[in-house]
Amino acid sequence: METMTTAPTSSISSLKREFGVAWAQFPVRVGLLGTLIIAVGSLTPAYLPQASPMWPVLRMIGLAGQLGRIGGTILTVSGVFLLVDSWFRLRHREYGHLNPFAVVGLWSLPFLVAPPLFSHDMYSYGAQGWMIHNGQNPYDGGPALVPGPFADYAPWVWRFTPAPYGPLALQISHLVVDLSGGRPWLAALLMRIPAILGVVAVLVLLPRIADRLGVARRHVVWFACLNPLLVIDYVGGGHNDAWMMGLVVVALWLALRPRWWPWAAMIIGVAAGIKQPAALAAVFLPFLAAADTGTRPRDWARAAGRAGASVAIAVAVFVGLTFATGLGFGWIGALGVPGTVASVSPAFLIGVLLQTIFSPGGTFWLTLVARITMAAAVLVVVYVTVRYGRRQPLKALAWSWLAVALGAQALHSWYLLWGGLLLPFAKPRRGVPQAAAWVVILLLCYAAVNLGDRNGVFATIAAVVCVLAWLAHIMVYHRFWPRSRAAEEAE
Repeated sequence: METMTTAPTSSISSLKREFGVAWAQFPVRVGLLGTLIIAVGSLTPAYLPQASPMWPVLRMIGLAGQLGRIGGTILTVSGVFLLVDSWFRLRHREYGHLNPFAVVGLWSLPFLVAPPLFSHDMYSYGAQGWMIHNGQNPYDGGPALVPGPFADYAPWVWRFTPAPYGPLALQISHLVVDLSGGRPWLAALLMRIPAILGVVAVLVLLPRIADRLGVARRHVVWFACLNPLLVIDYVGGGHNDAWMMGLVVVALWLALRPRWWPWAAMIIGVAAGIKQPAALAAVFLPFLAAADTGTRPRDWARAAGRAGASVAIAVAVFVGLTFATGLGFGWIGALGVPGTVASVSPAFLIGVLLQTIFSPGGTFWLTLVARITMAAAVLVVVYVTVRYGRRQPLKALAWSWLAVALGAQALHSWYLLWGGLLLPFAKPRRGVPQAAAWVVILLLCYAAVNLGDRNGVFATIAAVVCVLAWLAHIMVYHRFWPRSRAAEEAE
């Protein structure tokens, strides 16, 4: 009995020490200040629906007008800058001893009570759960089918579109709505619970996977675990991608044990029930514990059989969940829903340019380019699977997910985290991590300007000025990229 009671106490004491060590580091405190400022700055029309109970409070203190919009935009962009600045500082070797759970835990505290950040998807999840609560299938149409406060909270662009998510995600949203007592704002906040559980799985297991595979833990922790996109999109935005990736990481961790990959494939089937791209991970599970290096035809045939069996298990679990939820396969017809709005995807940007030049007002070029980029993504997936899948499965999975995210008609920063979280395991060439970090920076810049656009013209100008100052600081002060391999190792 003494051992049983002492072990949990020891674990709690150890965790408290880890938080204390993290708090003692100046960059960690800077990051917490950044997330706190973001949480305060989020109280603007960009993030608060008109039905939010916060509006009477903001009107009472005189921050519901232009001053509040501009001030909130500047605060939020400044907070993002501080978070990224602290991330850059933590890349140095002297901070390699920090527990990522403690660092991200401190950074995430202000987000626990903030409204959904940089996206209104959490409100949409609540509205879809409310539809199920009222006997309406979210695959049959948008939240407008059930008028009321939940539909009022959902963003206009998604009020009339069916849900593209897996059936398990919708039933989790249903459960959260029931727990909220039918209060939309509370349901949105509670949607962070499954997201946080996913983040915990990532923070705890990714470093262990790195140790098991002989990948530098410090690089995995810095780029994947401490990534500002993970904090902003997974905790602040509460996206169900966090739920999906948490389960995927658990599956990858299990698959590192010989002959455990069938159990891991079952977990991937559950993850696909949240968001369908998780199913791609099933292909690579059988090769994590022991790489397949055979070159004979029968070696390839055996590998294909194992990969096929893993996919079959995941699909069987996914289908079983679909029937268990009673929602059906309506998500198939809704897969194009995310691509109906503007984004920074190559398909959309190139398609809009060609459409504007050759056929203004039509959709031919948008459709054509979207099909070409998706076909290119499929070819990349096939190539990396054949070349790396048996010997370097996480490398193949990382590049496959990145190809799918970049080839889709819609691109959001949380899509890039699918492959981004695994990118350090790909052991990329020297220039790739630098490019990936700049992608993170540019996506956050886009999010900052988009925030200003939602808050009006003057807020947009303020956001652009802040972003330009931020980029200048990064390039001049941080000098982010070392010039020699020796300097790189020193950091």
